[in-house]
Amino acid sequence: MEYIVSLLVENKAGVLCRIANLFSGRGYNIEMLNVAPTMDPSLSRMTIVTSGDERVLEQINKQLNKLIDVVKVVEYRGRPYVEREMALIKMHTDASTRAEVLRIVDIFRANVVSVARDSYVIEVTGDSGKINAILNLLEPLGIKELARTGKVAMTRGG
Repeated sequence: MEYIVSLLVENKAGVLCRIANLFSGRGYNIEMLNVAPTMDPSLSRMTIVTSGDERVLEQINKQLNKLIDVVKVVEYRGRPYVEREMALIKMHTDASTRAEVLRIVDIFRANVVSVARDSYVIEVTGDSGKINAILNLLEPLGIKELARTGKVAMTRGG
């Protein structure tokens, strides 16, 4: 089962390392990780995607709550939430593929953010399914490079 958790953590050196060590020391894999400062510069939001059964997920939650640098743990299991991911995709283009690439970009409401003689850089935002779908369509046309942010999530409502 996929598990998404957001942490509000102290924005200081070593915090990411301590959290990563918690996971690796217990044999849990971090599948995606996203960290960025919040509106309060002393805090960062860390979104972690991992997987495991109910027992493993409960253990992860308990261990995270024990860490001194962790201010708050937000679980998304059983709660309505919004998740998004962003990808930058560099495409090899030539006269025969440009129109098709632009059609796919338009269908997925993505954006071309850089144009060169032989390539486009495309930005796409959405859930993992949308990102995977556009990648599947663009791959036969010549993806040169890919960068994905990993998921960020937030509960819905108040």
